[in-house]
Amino acid sequence: MKRLALLVVFLILASERGFAADPIGDWQVEDGSAHIRIVICRGALWGVIGWEKTPGKDTENPDPAKRSRPTLGLPILIDMKPGTNGKWEGQIYNAQNGKMYKANVTLQSDNALKVQGCVLGGLFCGGETWTRVTGISGPTPNLCTRLSLVTGPTH
Repeated sequence: MKRLALLVVFLILASERGFAADPIGDWQVEDGSAHIRIVICRGALWGVIGWEKTPGKDTENPDPAKRSRPTLGLPILIDMKPGTNGKWEGQIYNAQNGKMYKANVTLQSDNALKVQGCVLGGLFCGGETWTRVTGISGPTPNLCTRLSLVTGPTH
């Protein structure tokens, strides 16, 4: 009986650990050119560029006043809320063309995050898989506050 009780406790803890996996942390984009730091702010996922192989500027932004700002620290996963089937749904900003897309992210494993951007109301979607970066996450003081200051209709 004691073994059964220990087994039940172990299974409960193991299942909770499985559910504890989430996309919070640092992720390397598929081509290795950047790391995206994902945090939760006000119940939604937000991802900002936390490291770049080559520093860049937001030159394709539709707002000319924002084209000289650095891409480091730029929010790209925007207001992603929990959806169905383990997806988080919101928007993604593509600094390469200055456009926003409807998007979703899905944690495929502890170390793989599927990121998809969609057009035409989700009719066509494309994406890539990001890889978790371990051992570099540091504190993100005031990141949620900073995000509320920089987000807006034209990113």
